[in-house]
Amino acid sequence: MKKVLFFDVDGTLYNSKKRLPPSAKDAIYQAKRNGYEIAIATGRAPFMIQSILKELEIDTFITFNGQYVVYKNEVIFTDSVPQDDLTEIIEFGSMRNHPVVFIDDEKMIATTEGNKKIEQSLLSLRYPYPEINPHFYKENAVYQTLIFMEEEEEAIYHETFSNVKFVRWHPYSCDILPKDGSKARGIKKVLEKMNIPIENAIAFGDGLNDIEMLQAVGVGVAMGNAKEQVKEVADVVGEHVDNDGLAKVMKKLEII
Repeated sequence: MKKVLFFDVDGTLYNSKKRLPPSAKDAIYQAKRNGYEIAIATGRAPFMIQSILKELEIDTFITFNGQYVVYKNEVIFTDSVPQDDLTEIIEFGSMRNHPVVFIDDEKMIATTEGNKKIEQSLLSLRYPYPEINPHFYKENAVYQTLIFMEEEEEAIYHETFSNVKFVRWHPYSCDILPKDGSKARGIKKVLEKMNIPIENAIAFGDGLNDIEMLQAVGVGVAMGNAKEQVKEVADVVGEHVDNDGLAKVMKKLEII
């Protein structure tokens, strides 16, 4: 039975310079030749991964940490935080000067202009400051919302809004996800479509939003640059992404 490889993007496929190392690209194509199915599992939006999808010739991907799932270029699953819940979170954050950014499958929209935390967080993704429309979520499908506050300000959100998840991806920002939203759920949707058991999946990641994914699959691989919490749940820990870590760990696992 086929095996499926799921790759996070930032810090896994992309190195610290937000580039795909030649060794990683070669490894992906070798894995394809060896019979593996290849998919992406990222917190990014679909419009933010088009270049890597094209470069690696991938047509199956999980985006928004599992809230927008595509199999063979067909959308097979979407989810989002209910509008009423978002309203409460936005109002709560507004009182604390914590703005948000809404994301659909095509664009980002911010609630306020000129915020340094928004600017610096999105700069890490090489993405410009979004257009402004604080009411965007009331009129459009929003698959993921980012809220901008520092780590020491995060606990009160977990305590106040128990029906959603806040997953940190940057020192200044958290993703707001449905309570049961995760890359792991997105992977399960893809594997159900393929009729492949989750034991036949191998996942590679480095961030806090990868923890559930690495725990759910047959083999969870943490990159050497992964956060310690991620390494603790992984079955295998590779080398740093900047040191050809992805290709090396794929060789170690005899995928290539």
